Amino acid sequence: MEEIAYHESGHAFAAAYLGARVHSISIEPDRNDLPDREGEATYSFRRGQYTQQQVAQNIMFVALAGPVAEMIYRQEPLHPAFVPEWAYDWQQAMDAAAAIQPDERKRLTVLEMLVRKMHELFRLDQHWAAIAAVADNLLAHETLDEDQLSEIFAAWLRR
Repeated sequence: MEEIAYHESGHAFAAAYLGARVHSISIEPDRNDLPDREGEATYSFRRGQYTQQQVAQNIMFVALAGPVAEMIYRQEPLHPAFVPEWAYDWQQAMDAAAAIQPDERKRLTVLEMLVRKMHELFRLDQHWAAIAAVADNLLAHETLDEDQLSEIFAAWLRR
């Protein structure tokens, strides 16, 4: 359960870091409306604020953030494409990357470089502390709403 909490916290952190509103995250998602999954993060970016390329970059960043946070927590350098539980995240990132790089081989390189950069970003003390604080609260409450997340991120993400 801790791995899932860090995974979802990674998604939430990335969305907040990019300036999105993070509406909620859960390690007990409603299973009625989407494919079977172990966690859920809902967020939104302000419409009209980003170019199509920026939207694609944001989607890639947030999609890969869950796997990156989980890799750091597990201390295992895995490739997001080869972990079955991360297939949805990887596919989201690949689909978004197609808008930027039509060549599939180059797209893979773009995503692998992004994962490496995200590792560096997430390992910064302030950022990892924010992700860990969200994960701890998520483990305690199973679901966090926008107000709870805003309060946690306010302590760690000053823009």
